[in-house]
Amino acid sequence: MEKNLERIKDSNLHELVVKAEDAASWIRDGMTLGLSGFTRAGDAKAVPFALVERAKKEKFKVNIFTGASLGSDLDKLLSEAGIINKRLPFQADATMRKNINAGNHLFVDQHLSHTAEMIRNGVLPQIDFAVVEAVSITADGMIIPTTSIGNNLAFVTHAKNIIVEINLDQSLQLEGLHDLYEPAEQGQRLPIPLTKADDRIGTVGMPVDTDKIRGIVFTKYTDSPSPIVPPDHETKEMAQHLISFLREEVKAGRLTNNLAPLQAGIGSVANAVLHGLIDSEFEDLQVYSEVLQDSVFELIDAGKVNFASACSITLSEEMMKQVYGNLEKYRDKLVLRPQEITNHPEIIRRLGLISINTALEFDIYGNVNSTHVSGTKMMNGIGGSGDFARNAKLAIFVTKSIAKGGNITSIVPFVAHVDHTEHDVDVVVTEQGYADLRGLAPRERAELIINNCVHPMYKAQLRDYYEEALTRGGQTPHVLEKAFSFHTNLAESGTMLVEEAKSYV
Repeated sequence: MEKNLERIKDSNLHELVVKAEDAASWIRDGMTLGLSGFTRAGDAKAVPFALVERAKKEKFKVNIFTGASLGSDLDKLLSEAGIINKRLPFQADATMRKNINAGNHLFVDQHLSHTAEMIRNGVLPQIDFAVVEAVSITADGMIIPTTSIGNNLAFVTHAKNIIVEINLDQSLQLEGLHDLYEPAEQGQRLPIPLTKADDRIGTVGMPVDTDKIRGIVFTKYTDSPSPIVPPDHETKEMAQHLISFLREEVKAGRLTNNLAPLQAGIGSVANAVLHGLIDSEFEDLQVYSEVLQDSVFELIDAGKVNFASACSITLSEEMMKQVYGNLEKYRDKLVLRPQEITNHPEIIRRLGLISINTALEFDIYGNVNSTHVSGTKMMNGIGGSGDFARNAKLAIFVTKSIAKGGNITSIVPFVAHVDHTEHDVDVVVTEQGYADLRGLAPRERAELIINNCVHPMYKAQLRDYYEEALTRGGQTPHVLEKAFSFHTNLAESGTMLVEEAKSYV
């Protein structure tokens, strides 16, 4: 214990060390919790585990706010325990997804830059307990986060009480990696003074009123590894199409071989597409993103990326060993920030990002659905894709052209749920090709998307729809009674492919 206490530099706080079960007992029915964690990294673990155990003996419900998805199966366990009233702003767990779609949990799907602003403005319920994972607490009372920041700064600043989980499994070398900055109140704030990815504008830890620290729990948990899979043939093809597009931008004089700061969303597809830059001519790259996945560190190792800024590091098991086992190698190339800074529209627009995010589906006019399967069933959430799409220099969405063995086409006449309107989408990419939609009218976009991005088995079906739509006229031609026919075909017969088109399969 004495050695553990060395991580709490302010000796006045030593008396606050408690067991996770004791800390969990302070949380009551109806409270709102702010839990650290962003895409399976840096999440508070011990106190949530203790709450799950307590739920076996006692019925209670709480609101759970996070940065994004939680690791260690916490979203699954909290959902199964039945203790969630409302969850925001993002999740990525199959069990929680099922309960959200069944109406058992309320889910608020938010742009990830909005949560901290809503907390600051008092729009959301005040946080009763912020439970955050830390490496240490400094002598002047700053909490040093671990592998993510997410919404932690907003949580500890505006919560009534704070519980700190000091994770002994996290390296003290993480100290100094963070840059904590919170904007002032709206109407009173100055421009955020960040003009390039490697700027530092804040403090190395989270300054807090130590009187609000109710308890400190020592833990020893490894972050959950990312479930990403290696690039496959389709994602490699997507990467090559994206590289072809970027080469055209360089040729036109709109980019150089240094490109612009890169942002890539979470998941296997975006990770694989970014990975494709390793064998390209592009170099001296910078990353300004939410999450740093394996591909970013592979690009650093390949000498392609010289700096990466994000709010979370989410890695596969093998890459975790490599990065955290050699953190000194990467320290001068990394910074972690709060998600309202990584996702802030002001900064995204200023830096001129190239943003690469994954779509569930898009339609022939360029509207993108990121969240709702068949228009009604929540998948994970919009995450940060909307923050970046509306404000990036280049808003790029990638997806495989078909899914479920060809029973689903990812390009449809009209998306069943719109997360990103045609006005915010610049380029769409599938393994079939890419469509640069900038400056194109709806009819031009439809022709280009059908020609370049649709899988051969669905081209004729989409052409038939579009040609009939043209007979109806309009700026954006549609056959309204058939606009969702692909989705209704799927619901009724298990495939979007109509009978006369099945000879392509």
